[in-house]
Amino acid sequence: MKNNRRDFLKITGLTGISLVGSRLFGNTAGLSSDMHESQDSGIQRFNMCGYSAPKINTVRVGFIGLGQRGPEHLKNMTKMEGVEIKALCDIRPEVVDSAKKSIEGSIHNPAIYTGNEEEWKKLCDRKDIDLVFIATPWDMHTPMAVYAMEQGKHVCLEVPAAVTIEECWQLVDTSERTHKHCMMMENCCYDFFELLTLNMARQGYFGEIVHAEGAYIHNLLNLNFNKNAYWKMWRLKENDKRNGNLYPTHGLGPVCQVMNINRGDKMDYMVSISGNDFMMSETAKELAAKDDFYKPFVNETYRGNMNTTSIRTNKGKTIMIQHDVTSPNIYSRIHKISGTKGSALKYPVPGRIANGGEDWLSEQEVKALGEKYQPEIVKKVGELAKEVGGHGGMDFLMDWRTIDCLRNGLPFDQDVYDAALWSVIAPLSEQSVAHRSSSVDIPDFTRGSWKTNKAIDILLDKGGDTKVKL
Repeated sequence: MKNNRRDFLKITGLTGISLVGSRLFGNTAGLSSDMHESQDSGIQRFNMCGYSAPKINTVRVGFIGLGQRGPEHLKNMTKMEGVEIKALCDIRPEVVDSAKKSIEGSIHNPAIYTGNEEEWKKLCDRKDIDLVFIATPWDMHTPMAVYAMEQGKHVCLEVPAAVTIEECWQLVDTSERTHKHCMMMENCCYDFFELLTLNMARQGYFGEIVHAEGAYIHNLLNLNFNKNAYWKMWRLKENDKRNGNLYPTHGLGPVCQVMNINRGDKMDYMVSISGNDFMMSETAKELAAKDDFYKPFVNETYRGNMNTTSIRTNKGKTIMIQHDVTSPNIYSRIHKISGTKGSALKYPVPGRIANGGEDWLSEQEVKALGEKYQPEIVKKVGELAKEVGGHGGMDFLMDWRTIDCLRNGLPFDQDVYDAALWSVIAPLSEQSVAHRSSSVDIPDFTRGSWKTNKAIDILLDKGGDTKVKL
């Protein structure tokens, strides 16, 4: 699809923000009104925000993709009641075998699908699966999720949910048509300081939130060039010729929840700027001089080191998101919340909080606030999640909460509109960068329902009865 898109742009001479009236590239600013057709002009088929699917006492699960992230979710699922693991799928037989061996001794005996690029469809076709986890390369996420929903399955898919604007709309339209949940597994929304600041924001501690910042600054240079890390070097290839914020959701998701984006406010437009690549091209040359395997990666046009994207909302609030996975930077997701009465900043760790002044509160004062505003989900499952592990416990919190919602017939914390919106920042940032950081309109995937959608219940006002077996 990406190659078809580039060929189409080359033929028509319409690139990035100069193409309008299409869901694929979206609406853009600065154009004549007769060419300024909004892509949210259609009528919402069914509002998935706040949707409660019928209760499922025992959630039957299938996993597609068992490389980097799939085994983590698989491990978590074996520790919860009300879950039956029915099937495992990966194109590599040895990977599926390893995943199945990792759960030997448990009550689960999943079927295996492997060795063929179409095997995943057989898993989705099964009648005894309720939920499909997708943890494959990015460009497979949407095709697999759409097919799974069309086969009557709820879907959880790794980040990003989609890589083009068209794919974002495909997810939205399919979820609305099938009434199946489509949740992007943005685990950072379940990290402990993020949950704390969300609860504090709900309780009015920060006043009105006027600005927020997030990021994914993580040195993955060696990992992306590691020939044994990602299947067929797919993640390095994503960084080739795609210049923008390719991985926005870790920083964006938590602050969008704090700011009630899609639930009382919406993103209007954004601008994005990237610096040059100072690392990947040179790394490819150095590796190719020692190993012919890397020669195809020499002389490629890689994404710039640092990308900064700024977003303005309908209510005049702002969000800044950064992305850098190649520089020797200190890890940071920033997570900055700025309100009319106070602020919070997670990185550097530990998180810091200010109340109405320029000075940070003391460590003891922050600890007291943590105890006062600790969300119910953390009180109930937090210590168990830390014991299980997975990015400090946030992976388990996310998986447990997802299963608990299905078993209790509760709305998901992240719906398909969040998946589409948080993911669409990547292709839109590519458009903006390609046109000297020109502003680009952001689609309203809710088609206007953001005005009446209610805030999420991630803090566990309901549910919470799914037991954990360590």
